[in-house]
Amino acid sequence: MTRRRLQLSPFFYPILYFGLVIAVGMVLLHSPASLAKAPVSWLDALFTATSATCVTGLIVVDTGTVFTGFGQTVIVILIQLGGLGIMTVTGLIFYLWRRRVSLTDRVAVGDSLLHDASFNLGRFLAQIVIWSLSIEMAGAILIYFLSPDYFPPLIALFHSVSAFCNAGFSTYRDSLTMWQDNLFLNLTFIMLIILGGIGFAVIVELKLWAVTRMPFAEKDTRAHRLSWYATVILKTTIFLIVGGTIAIFLAEIINPHFRQAPGTTLLAALFQSVSCRTAGFNTIDIDQLTNVSLLVMILLMFIGAAPGSCAGGIKVTTARTLLAFVWAQMRGSGQQVEIGRLAVDRPTINKALTLVIFAGVIIIVSVLILNITESGGVPHPQTREISLDILFEVVSAFGTVGLSTGLTPHLSAAGKCVIIMLMFIGRLGPILFLSALQSYQKENLYQKPEESLLIG
Repeated sequence: MTRRRLQLSPFFYPILYFGLVIAVGMVLLHSPASLAKAPVSWLDALFTATSATCVTGLIVVDTGTVFTGFGQTVIVILIQLGGLGIMTVTGLIFYLWRRRVSLTDRVAVGDSLLHDASFNLGRFLAQIVIWSLSIEMAGAILIYFLSPDYFPPLIALFHSVSAFCNAGFSTYRDSLTMWQDNLFLNLTFIMLIILGGIGFAVIVELKLWAVTRMPFAEKDTRAHRLSWYATVILKTTIFLIVGGTIAIFLAEIINPHFRQAPGTTLLAALFQSVSCRTAGFNTIDIDQLTNVSLLVMILLMFIGAAPGSCAGGIKVTTARTLLAFVWAQMRGSGQQVEIGRLAVDRPTINKALTLVIFAGVIIIVSVLILNITESGGVPHPQTREISLDILFEVVSAFGTVGLSTGLTPHLSAAGKCVIIMLMFIGRLGPILFLSALQSYQKENLYQKPEESLLIG
């Protein structure tokens, strides 16, 4: 009698690889070679390794003073591996080594990077690595020349990788608040964050779109038209950036704790509107913002950026699909869910709804647990301020953003474990964990009778 062999679902591969990299990073960050002063606990080393690999940026110890050059190098490598995606790097190594990749690896990598899995894996992965490293190097050069005194070459490279990978790690305790009114440095970080957040597939399309419209392009070359997918990503991204900028600017222009010139306030609002959609850098003190700004940022952090990018959140495509779905329902139940020139199919709508519900449940449960661990047994009048801070911290971790009102370093051990799990789930995406569990479930061969249910 032969024993049935249990095959590992492809959806588990990213989970295993990310877990392995985090474990290695934890050991390295806990070693004396990584520490400049006093040792850190295993939990803090795990938290930092998870935050770096999941490109979140939340910290429990100061990166610039606690870790040595070796420790900071470990962090930037973890950020790079997390930003590109462990499956991307692994798939490329397999491709270069064997010149072929198994169907299982192909599907796992493709599903996490593109909106479909039908693509040339080797060529696409090579483009990812080349373009990512080129953008990061160009960003490092710009950052260095714009502020060589504060950003020597290695520190400039650290921040460039952190910005492009949407990690938000900085060697400075106050992040980028020192350069709040530096227009060109702000724009450099903004462009790095946006490029890292729109997705590798869109970057490749933008390259083709730009090259075919250059004056030196061959006359017979047909201008590349952006796909419907790329158009949805770019338009939604622009809308969120502009909308977030206006909302934060209007909320802070009357804030007595933020006394800056209107131009500086507008630049800071633009930077935070871009950064809070998973980058995690800040040019203003988050704990000094109004509640309106914090709520706007929570919404932006929850949405995140594009699929297949360095970002987290439910993704802009999910938010755009839900908005189109609601609009279609308002017009009539029989209307198609249209976005631009095409309509969204039913499986995509169901996936978007499932993702939002699943993400919402995760956030609600996490907020409940943190309220118990951080303020359980304390009367409400004494914990009014911490409630919003906990919600902000939870969404920041889930969206792999890294912005904080200052609560994270003061969390209990149980609270840190909750944030660690949120960063891990948020980086890989809750839908991946759901798909991994569903892959082992047997399909029902029967259906029960259906009946309508009174709703609303």
